[in-house]
Parts: sequence; C-alpha cells; structure tokens
Amino acid sequence: MDQAQVEKELEDLRKRINKYDYQYHVLDQPTVPDAEYDRLMQQLRTLEEKYPELITEHSPTHRVGGEPLSAFEKVEHRVPMLSLANAFDAEDLRAFDRRVREGLQVENVAYVCELKIDGLAVSLRYQDGVFVQGATRGDGNIGEDITHNLKTIKSIPLTIKDNSAMEVRGEAFMPKKSFLALNEAKAKKEEEPFANPRNAAAGSLRQLDPKIAAKRNLDIFLYAVGEWESGTLTTHSDRLSYLKELGFKTNPEWRKCEDIEQVIEYIEGWNEKRANLDYEIDGIVVKVDDLAYQDQLKTTAKSPRWAIAYKFPAEEVVTKLIDVILSVGRTGAVTPTALLIPVQVAGTTVQRASLHNADFIETKDIRIGDTVVIKKAGDIIPEVVRVLSDQRSGEEQPYQMPDECPSCASELVNLEGEVALRCMNPNCHAQLKEGLTHFVSRNAMNIDGLGEKVVEQLYDAQLVANVADLYQLDRTALLNLERMGEKSVDNLLAAINASKNNSLERLLFGLGIRFVGAKAAKTLAMALETIDRLATASYEDLVAINEIGSKMADSIVQYFAEEEVIQLIGKLKELGVNMTYLGPKPIEKSESDSPLFGKTIVLTGKLEQLTRNEAKEKIESLGGKITGSVSKNTDILIAGEDAGSKLAKAEKLQIEIWDEQKLLDNII
Repeated sequence: MDQAQVEKELEDLRKRINKYDYQYHVLDQPTVPDAEYDRLMQQLRTLEEKYPELITEHSPTHRVGGEPLSAFEKVEHRVPMLSLANAFDAEDLRAFDRRVREGLQVENVAYVCELKIDGLAVSLRYQDGVFVQGATRGDGNIGEDITHNLKTIKSIPLTIKDNSAMEVRGEAFMPKKSFLALNEAKAKKEEEPFANPRNAAAGSLRQLDPKIAAKRNLDIFLYAVGEWESGTLTTHSDRLSYLKELGFKTNPEWRKCEDIEQVIEYIEGWNEKRANLDYEIDGIVVKVDDLAYQDQLKTTAKSPRWAIAYKFPAEEVVTKLIDVILSVGRTGAVTPTALLIPVQVAGTTVQRASLHNADFIETKDIRIGDTVVIKKAGDIIPEVVRVLSDQRSGEEQPYQMPDECPSCASELVNLEGEVALRCMNPNCHAQLKEGLTHFVSRNAMNIDGLGEKVVEQLYDAQLVANVADLYQLDRTALLNLERMGEKSVDNLLAAINASKNNSLERLLFGLGIRFVGAKAAKTLAMALETIDRLATASYEDLVAINEIGSKMADSIVQYFAEEEVIQLIGKLKELGVNMTYLGPKPIEKSESDSPLFGKTIVLTGKLEQLTRNEAKEKIESLGGKITGSVSKNTDILIAGEDAGSKLAKAEKLQIEIWDEQKLLDNII
C-alpha cells in the first residue's frame, strides 16, 4: 500500500473502533462480537507499529495507557469548578426556590434535576474536535492533569463533531460491578480493599501509571459545559441534549421540572429507586434551566446561586461505643470523639464519630459501652445520633470531660458564651502542631510536601516550634530525617522559599487568627494592604470594613495586642516573607474612571501575558462583569489568540473588541 492508502485504512479503522466503543460503552448496545472488535484493534496496532509517523493522539490505541508519569501537572480552570450548596429536605428546596425567584423577580422558575453521581468531578477540554486535556476539579481553581487516565475511559469520545474550543464537565465513577471485581482481586492478593466506589474511582484516576487505570473499568456521565466558544443554546436542558448528540454519555434519568413541587416529586421517587442503579448516587442536583437566569443569579465565592444539591437522608446504623478520645485543635478547643466497633455506613467503614462537646455528651447521656445509632451528616461526617438505652446492661460508664489538656496538662477553661473547653497554653504541643499544619495548608501558604505527617516529624525532631522556623530549616538536618532523600528535601525547601512571595491574604489566613477565614483574610488584605496597617487598626477601623463583624474585629485587635505575635511578625519579615497584598484592589464607583467599570465583558481565545483567572480578577476589580457568552448585552469582547465563533458573533453584533494589549493598557 502507498501512504495515502495506509492513511485511509488507519482512519477507517479508527472510525469503526470509535463507533463500536460508542455503541457499547455509551448506548449499551454492542453491535459486533468481542472477537471482531479485538481483531480490528490488533489490526490498528499492527499498522501503527509499522507506520509510527501516522499515529494520532486521538487513536483508540491510546486508551490502553502510555508510559507512567513522574508527577501530575497543575491545570488552571478557566471557569472555576464550584461546589454546590446542600439541601436536606423539602423545606430547604422550597427556600432555595424562594431565593431564586426573589433574585430574578419572577413568579416561577423551571429546573433541571439530575442524579448526583458519587464519583470524581473532572473536566474535559476539546480543541478542533479533539480531546486534548482532562483534569480533576482540585480546589475549584487549580486541578491536576489526568488526561492519560481519562483516555482509558471508553465512554469518553476522543473526537467530537464540534470544532470550537469546548470544555465539558462530568463525574467519573466506578460501576458497582467493577468495584466488586476490583475488591475481589485485592482480596486474593491480600491487599486492603477500597472502602467504596468513589474512593476506588478517585484512586484509579490519580494513578501515575495509566495502565492501572485502564484495568479499572471506569465510566463517566457528562453534565455541564464550562467554556464553549460557539455556545448559542439558551437552556441547560438543551445543552444536555446537545452533549448527547455529540457522543458524550449523559445520564438518561435527568428531567426538566416546571416548578419546585415537581422537583420534590422527582426526588421522592428516587429515594427508593436509587438502590436499583448499577452505580452509586448520593443525591439529586437541581439547576435553574434558563442560562440567562443563571448569569443573572451569579455565584458566591464557593457555589452557584442557581443550583443546589439535595442530599439523601443519611443511613443510620447501630454499633457500640467502646471509648472516647480527645483532640486539641489549633485554637485550643478540645473535641471529644467516639471510638466505635467498626461498622459500614453509606459504603464506608466507620470507627470514629463526632461527639461535638461536653454538653452534647451530657444531653444525650452518652456512656462508654453504650449501643449507639450513628449516621453520616450529609453522607460525609459520622456522628452519634442517639443512645439505645434499653440495651444497657448496667456496665456502661458515664463519661466526664477532663479538667486538664490531654496534650500539655494545662487547665481547661470555658470561655464566656462558649460550650467548648479550651486549653489556653500558647505552648501546647498539640496546638502548635495543628497551627503549623494549618499554616502550610492549600488555602493558606500552600507549601507542597508539607503535609500533617511531615509537620509532625519536623516538630518531634525539634526542627520547628513555630511558623517562622519553617523558613530557617537546615538542609543537612532534614536529610537526617527518615524518608527524606535529597530530591524531596530540595523540593521542600524550594516550596517553602516560594511561599515567601504569597500575597498577604494567604499569610493572614495561615496565622490562624480566630474567626478569620480565607474569605475574610482576603477582604482585610484588600482593604488594608499591609500587615502593619492591620496590626495597628482599631476596632472601629475594622468594623467599618464591609463584611467584618464585631466578633472578628475584637479577635483581630486582641491577636495583634500579644507581644509574641508582634515578635513572630517581625521574625517573618526578617526572613523575607511578604507582608503586602499583591492582588487587584477594587475601585469604588465614585472614584472610578476605568473604561471597564459597569461593562459586561466576555473573554475568548488564548491570552499570552495573563492567565484567564488573572484577567478576570483584574477586570472585576475595576468594576467589570465577566460573562461566558456573547449577546446584545455584551459591551466588550477581549479576544486572544485563536478566538473563534465568539469573535465572529461580536463582530456581527458590532460589539467593541479589544486585544490583550488594549486590556493590559487599561488595567495597569
């Protein structure tokens, strides 16, 4: 055969195999025997081995997994993958509906209900109709590139008939039969089984060797579009139908409901039916159907206002409470936890459950040796619901909270207005370890390689006592620790050094000031800009800042009144840790002369000098509003390289168009 004939045969084989994959894995309607499918796949492999220069990225042979990776690359989501707020009963759903209707100022809203698959949220990016990148949700803004593992899921199309830049989102999961087969194989090898299909799916997709993921028989349902260059559809239900037309596997059980009462009826029907599915679900997702309404409702920092996740009632099980153990948090709060005879709850083995505080134990009359009912609140956190007192033998022992800290033996106190007992010793080992772990965590200083176990190792080896010590770690001393090789030590020191350049809000959150969460830390950093201004701010200065309440203001003033804190800040300064807010500062309307102020703006194409999130932050800080699609309400289109149909549509509607340089000229 000449090259043209080879290319034609290769393309024909790929099309046929992709078609058979779609029929088998998406439609569940196989049309050829397995032997014929295997014959075609072997024929394709043979040709590709003979003509390696003709291998394409979207060939079905790439599904079986390539070479193992050494690490996962980070991926920035151009449109954040937000989490959903939860509803637990019909009244929560009706309250959500009221908020939606009040926000839109309409009498009624149509919703789409979808099964909430219990798996791992992922995004798939397509360029020119070819699957080019897959990523985990991560923290919503930054995920990990798991393209090599996602390609092993045969229900994910490697090519689609839409050449615009498109990012779709879905839930990768492990079917029940695959989960049982996997755990049977682990049992034969005397390996620890996975607790539930969700953990199994997540573990499979985070394998550095894609050949392992390929053996796990994962599946996926696609349920949303994150970014779409040529998106012209106006409802979420139309998007679901279009995704199916493109060859994506969508869950067939979704339904459009005309009002919230139909939503509640749909949910009630699935409370019982879910056990019959061949995959796990943990609730129902409810979304406003109209995309214009979604844009109007916007999002909070964590979740969209136009969607909510109804969580099924938690499964309750009976077990025995054999002991109570105590933990000390970074603020000194002492929390009791029930130690249980292990039991399965919602697919997970549970041997600990929250007891909250001394009042909770006393109110429920919980005793060591009691038979108790436990559940997972929201299918996540195990807690003791009640005691089965009629099953007592008389040998059960009442539990009394101690007077001394279990870590440092200091006296425990009840602060006015609080239920929790607290250790007030600032040098308590447990508090110091927890404080260090919090300081290095993802939402704080985000120091890679410094997890809880490493922090404890450093503390126990007396290499760190406070957060400033992290920036004075000695390479030789680290190399003397167990499981610390040269490469891991060098990576750790590099990550610690890089964290010096973080913006102020990360440091503020990392310091663990009581009542100051990540969002409040950013609000304070944006308003006051330097840690010196924050440290000298009065109570009146602080409560004048939007969203800063009296309890938080009091806590901040008290925190910076401590001499130890002032010394710590001074030491961090000496060590080169940044103390200044580095992000964009919002401009008040009355002061703004930015041409972006009050404008509706769409970003499209690839930007060279800014990331998509950086551009979005800059625009919003200057009063601009970012939307995802071009319409007659769009004021400005920012067009980067390879701008597609959004640019054409903007030109047709005679919308003002800027390139990246013009954007930079107006935001710097």
